Amino acid sequence: MKYLQLIGATFLFAGSALADGHSADDVHWHITMTVNSGKADAVKPLLDRMVSATQANEPGALTYDYMGEGDQVHIYERYADNAAAMTHMGNFGANFAEEFLGTFTITSVVVYGPAGDDLKEGLAPFSPTYFPQISGFSR
Repeated sequence: MKYLQLIGATFLFAGSALADGHSADDVHWHITMTVNSGKADAVKPLLDRMVSATQANEPGALTYDYMGEGDQVHIYERYADNAAAMTHMGNFGANFAEEFLGTFTITSVVVYGPAGDDLKEGLAPFSPTYFPQISGFSR
């Protein structure tokens, strides 16, 4: 009986996620960081290149937003699934990681949704906090 309840709950949660335009596999994260001393002029050109590359080469990147004020920058990223997030991680590592980490100091990473083991391993150096979805909807 518990097995049937688990299957029913799985379909219920997955069905509500799919109905509102989100997949049950969506992975999101929010990163906060500070601009390193002397790097303020490098921020916008770097982020513009990163946004352009992500938009052009990563169809599984659903949201890729940077917001900031002064030396504080926040990132909100949303991926269709773990595979799309890992594609981004690979592209970031190959093309931008060194410059990015020289420009910013990451102060926190919070990951939402069903992060897979490979994603957790890739994000481990930043000591993220993980929050799987327990309820909600999007419009």
